[in-house]
Amino acid sequence: MMSLKYHQMNSGIIKTVILSLSMIVMAATPVANAGDGARGEKLAQTCLGCHGAPGLRNPGPVYNVPMIGGQHQDYIVAALQAYRSKQRGHGTMQAAAANLSDQDMADIGAYFQQMAGNTRPSRVDPEQAKAGQQESAICQSCHGPTGDGENTAYPKLAGQYENYLVQALKDYRSGERNNAIMAGFAAPLRIGQIEKLAAWFASQDGGLSAPQSNIFKK
Repeated sequence: MMSLKYHQMNSGIIKTVILSLSMIVMAATPVANAGDGARGEKLAQTCLGCHGAPGLRNPGPVYNVPMIGGQHQDYIVAALQAYRSKQRGHGTMQAAAANLSDQDMADIGAYFQQMAGNTRPSRVDPEQAKAGQQESAICQSCHGPTGDGENTAYPKLAGQYENYLVQALKDYRSGERNNAIMAGFAAPLRIGQIEKLAAWFASQDGGLSAPQSNIFKK
């Protein structure tokens, strides 16, 4: 009984700390500039070579290139800025972001955000996903109950490739991605917990897409 109470109390403390960090980071992070989706479409042609091919895999480590059609503009800008500053350690993305201005990033973000989603939930182990739902309570304040949250500072996760979500969490845990909130959350996770969380979010309906054509929401 004492260990259960301790676990619940410890979990509550972690949630409070992460939520507090989240509020601090949001207050300090400016919302993306108003983006020009038409200009962003031209700038994004290089991006579509990888992100516009459903199921295309990163060569090493091997995982599906993430779907970013329908993703929040603010998050896309934040991710590109992290690659430009090398807070995220992916050589191809660092090179792609190196010469982009903040306005370029806002325009690219606007282009992808306006894109219609056509995602179907990924096929995952249902028992793994069910276990992941239980693990995901601490994620909900930022990403929403199913990972299809409306807070534009954080990425949509619902329907994203399962193996990409696993890799992203592993990178936050190892410091390959440098983010105070996610590092604090991912550090104590065991690989089994990471896989369960990835299965849960991948199994959910979401508005993401790996576009094969330039389709915009009406």
